[in-house]
Amino acid sequence: MLIDKSNIRVLLVCVNFNRDPDFDDLVAEGEELVHSAEYKLVHTLTTNRTVVDRKSFIGSGKVEEIKALCAQLEIDMLVVNHNLTPLQERNLSESLDIDIRDRTCLILDIFSLRTKSNEGVLQVELAQQTYMMSRLIGRWTHLERQRGGTGTIGGAGEKQLELDKRFIRDKIHTLKTRLTAVVKQRETQRKSRNKNGVFSVSVVGYTNAGKSTMFNALTNAGAYAEDRLFATLQTTSRKLYLAREHEVIISDTVGFIRNLSHNLVAAFRATLEETVHANLLLNVVDVSQRLKERQIEDVKKVLSEIDADTIPSLIVYNKIDLIGDCLPKIEYNNSGEPIAVYLSAVSNLGLDLLKQAILEKMAYSKLNLKKQELVYEPWKN
Repeated sequence: MLIDKSNIRVLLVCVNFNRDPDFDDLVAEGEELVHSAEYKLVHTLTTNRTVVDRKSFIGSGKVEEIKALCAQLEIDMLVVNHNLTPLQERNLSESLDIDIRDRTCLILDIFSLRTKSNEGVLQVELAQQTYMMSRLIGRWTHLERQRGGTGTIGGAGEKQLELDKRFIRDKIHTLKTRLTAVVKQRETQRKSRNKNGVFSVSVVGYTNAGKSTMFNALTNAGAYAEDRLFATLQTTSRKLYLAREHEVIISDTVGFIRNLSHNLVAAFRATLEETVHANLLLNVVDVSQRLKERQIEDVKKVLSEIDADTIPSLIVYNKIDLIGDCLPKIEYNNSGEPIAVYLSAVSNLGLDLLKQAILEKMAYSKLNLKKQELVYEPWKN
C-alpha cells in the first residue's frame, strides 16, 4: 500500500551556526527540499548555536522544546536541514519517538521519488543502502545473541546486527556490479565518440539553475524540466551542431547542492562519468540568486571530489530575464578566451552567443580548429 507523503506532517529544524549571514537562504533551501520530497511542511523552527551538540546536534534543551512542539502540531516527521551522525539521529529518534530525516536522507527521498531510468534506480538504491549501513550500529543492541541450528545443536548464532550488515553488504556488492556493467557500456560509447574526434560538453551546475531548460533550448531534446530542486536525475545526451562539419555531444547531468555527502557523490559517480570525461563543462548559474557565487564554489567542490576540476569550463549566467539591465553577452579574459556567457534559456536570449563561446573554447582545445571554422551556422539546429 502506497503512503500519501503529502499527509506526512513535517517539522523542519534549521540551525544557524555562528550567525551565518546566508542563513535565511539556507532555510529557504531546506523548505524547498521538503516540498520537493512532497511532504507537508507544517512549521520551520530556527535556532542559534556556536557548536554542534555531539549527542543530539541541537542540545537537550532544544530537544525538549521540539518534543512539546511536535505534540502540539501533531508532527509525524522531524527533518533536520543538516547532516546528522548515526548517534545523533538515533538519540533524537529515541527522545522524540518520531521519524527522523537529516539532509542527506531527505535528498535520497527526492532521488527515490524522481528517478525513472534503470541506472538511476540502481544508484539511488546504492546510496540508500550505503546510508543505511552507517546507521545500523546500535539498532539491535537490545537483542541477545541468537543461536544457530536446532535445540542444543550448533554454535552461537550471529547478532541481528551482524546479519543485517551482511545482507546490506551483499546488496551493495550486487548493485555495484550492475552499475559497473552500465559504466562499461557507456565507456564503449564514449570511446567510439573519441575515436571519431567528437567534442563532448557537459552541463553542470547548482540544482534548479535552469540546466535542463537550457539543454532543451539548445537541442530540442524535450528532457524533463521543472522549477524545483533535483528535477533532473539522469544524464541525457544529444548532438549539437555549431559549425560546418563540427558538432559536439552535449550532456545534461544531475544538479549539485551544498553539503552533498560523499556517499551521495560516490553513488552517483556513474551518472557523473560524462562530466569526468567531458572536454568542456558549462557551469550554469542562476544569476538572480543572491548566493550565486557561493553556489559556484559548491559546484566546484563537487567537481573536485569527482576529479573533474581541471576540465576547461565556461560559466553560464542564466535567467538574465529576472534581473534588470543585463543583456546577453560573452565575457573574455585578458587572453581573449571566453570565460562567461549571460543568457536566458527560457526566453531564448543569448543562446547563439553560447554556441559561439563553445566554438571559441574549442579553439583552445586539442582540436586546434582553424579560425575560419569558428563560425556558428544557425540553420543546422
